[in-house]
Amino acid sequence: MMTKKYSAALTREQFLFRETRIVAQLMDEGLTDDAIYQKIMAENLFQLPTEKSMRSLIRPCVRRLRGLEDEAAVHMIAKEPLSTARQLCLYAMMRDSRLVAEFMVTVIGEKYRQHDTNFSRADIRIFFLHLVEQNDQASTWTEATIKKLSSVLMSILVQNGYLANPRAKELQPVILQSPVRDAIKRHHDEWMLPAFHVL
Repeated sequence: MMTKKYSAALTREQFLFRETRIVAQLMDEGLTDDAIYQKIMAENLFQLPTEKSMRSLIRPCVRRLRGLEDEAAVHMIAKEPLSTARQLCLYAMMRDSRLVAEFMVTVIGEKYRQHDTNFSRADIRIFFLHLVEQNDQASTWTEATIKKLSSVLMSILVQNGYLANPRAKELQPVILQSPVRDAIKRHHDEWMLPAFHVL
């Protein structure tokens, strides 16, 4: 498991699949981080109204992709079909965020392990109740922060096909793409596999 601190940065950073894919394409072309920032802002590749809003989204995309420490995985996020690229982005997010990793493994992975497909926002609420009880850092989060984090986790599940829509009450089976499984094993992150329905 991870030793990183819990962070509430997800309230603004979210899943960012489209933006991460754009950054991955630029990395795949060999651009430096500085050059990536400059190109995205000069050409408004994220199609956002202000440089500040662009910069705030470039940062987590670059951090997650560099955090993979895996040029092959970055190339696949840039070029592979959506199913593989999305799962790799989720894996990158899990490596970057202890909160996302633990939610995906201890809540979603555990439900798959128990063959329990029932899911609701109450499951996310219970996850945060336990976290706030057990972690000093999380205990300082406001109710509004937890509500926003809960919405981000729900959005991650919908965008990655775990839920059919935000109102769905049943987890769908997900199929781990073999290149994603290979990347996870390359980095000895097998503990994350339950999150991808690998039991």
